Amino acid sequence: MSMQVHAQKAKEQSIPWNTIQQELHDQGFAMIRDFLTPKKCHDFMDLYDQREHFRKTITMERYRFGKGEYKYFSYPLPLMIESLREELYPYLVPVANAWMRALKIDKSFPATLKELLEQCHQNHQLRPTPLILKYGKGGYNTLHQDLYGDVFFPIQAVFFLNVQGKDYSGGEFVLTEQRPRAQSKAIVLQPGQGDLLFFTTSFRPVKGTKGYYRVNMKHGVSEVHEGERYALGIIFHDAR
Repeated sequence: MSMQVHAQKAKEQSIPWNTIQQELHDQGFAMIRDFLTPKKCHDFMDLYDQREHFRKTITMERYRFGKGEYKYFSYPLPLMIESLREELYPYLVPVANAWMRALKIDKSFPATLKELLEQCHQNHQLRPTPLILKYGKGGYNTLHQDLYGDVFFPIQAVFFLNVQGKDYSGGEFVLTEQRPRAQSKAIVLQPGQGDLLFFTTSFRPVKGTKGYYRVNMKHGVSEVHEGERYALGIIFHDAR
């Protein structure tokens, strides 16, 4: 095990995961401050121009996804990204399965990422989904959900790699929540460098007077006014 991976595991073990899981359940997102060091953030940004790590580049304007660019990693993933994906997943499974029970959905998620990926591959979802996103001046990402196939894990993660207010301005992370028979609610977040945000991929349960009901959520990025904004996305299921 590399020293970087060992240090990251020690960081993970110091986190109050019960609190993070409760926040996820209560609001559909939860943030961990300073999860990555500034050096590790720069290491991830440096990967962006190393073409051998990526399977595909998406120019957002081409698909009317917004304005900017992102790149999907190829298998085998860089060790640090593979480790993050594998080690974060088990902390999220209890929340994902609690959501399925609350909404009376006949589904449960396996204890390990390996088992989830086996389900993806049986469903012909074979392509890795971790990615790095880059936005320049005027860049933004329209509201969306990252599903990629019939098998999808209901929680994903994003790491913020550079400094808002120094490296870029604008570029807030936006969530919208659509409750039945109500107008959409917008949630605007301004994470710092190295922060880790967990959020729902598609929906979450909300407790009402007659039990839990399903609330759909989408996410996106507001317009970047100046500079360049980088983020690392970790999606746990694979894509078709």
